[in-house]
Amino acid sequence: MTEERQFTVEDANRLLPELATSLQAIREAHAAILAGAEPFRRHARDNGGGEQREEYWVAMATMRAELERIIELGIVLRDAGTGLIDFPSQRDGQEIFLCWRLGEDSVGFWHGPESGFAGRRPL
Repeated sequence: MTEERQFTVEDANRLLPELATSLQAIREAHAAILAGAEPFRRHARDNGGGEQREEYWVAMATMRAELERIIELGIVLRDAGTGLIDFPSQRDGQEIFLCWRLGEDSVGFWHGPESGFAGRRPL
């Protein structure tokens, strides 16, 4: 990790209500984008598709704005579908990630930079 913002557990927990809202908006936008792209996939062989509906473009704008907000905070989005995010942090002088997933009450896990979700350990 390089010159990233470092989060304490308290810092991360304070952001969770805002992040939960952003992650839910990302999920909904992702579903709308996939639904909007489906007609193109079905008709691409026939005539190259057609025009996208306004809902598709609104979803694209929402997705971009929410992703930018999360990135600007210095948070790493690992999986938009499950709402999995990592907060850069330190533990015993080592760089780690505090790990949280949408639906969890608070940040309760951490993992090293190389281990990912599979290496999650309780705080």
